[in-house]
Amino acid sequence: MVIYDLRCETGHQFEGWFKDLQDYEHQVLTHLLTCPFCESRLVQRVPTASYINTLSRQKSPDSSTAPDQSRPIDPIHLLRKLHDYVDQNFHDVGTGFHEEALKIHYGEAEERNIRGTASREEVRELHEAGVAVAPLPPKPIAKEKLN
Repeated sequence: MVIYDLRCETGHQFEGWFKDLQDYEHQVLTHLLTCPFCESRLVQRVPTASYINTLSRQKSPDSSTAPDQSRPIDPIHLLRKLHDYVDQNFHDVGTGFHEEALKIHYGEAEERNIRGTASREEVRELHEAGVAVAPLPPKPIAKEKLN
């Protein structure tokens, strides 16, 4: 089974599944292949992003800044980095998060990034008011602090 990205003469893009390349070519020649949007019979294959090799075998000059794709990602490390970013770039309003988020939403307080704590009910109320909030998983505990 092969999957091709296709485009009709009017520009509609869609996907086609075929037994093999010969099956695709047969359907094009016998006019069995049509656009599902406009029923045009002038359909052609287009380059598929999933088949384009974007990884270079040679290291680029700035490869030192590129992430190492050969190692698995450590989720604890990423979570620590996320918390570090939030700690450095969001103002901590503590337990007053619900009230401050509403004030910012309604223009009664300066617009800025905030962090703090809120109950599930308060989060639900914020969502109902149209305030975009998202909980963070707890900070990972450092290994040296574990028993």
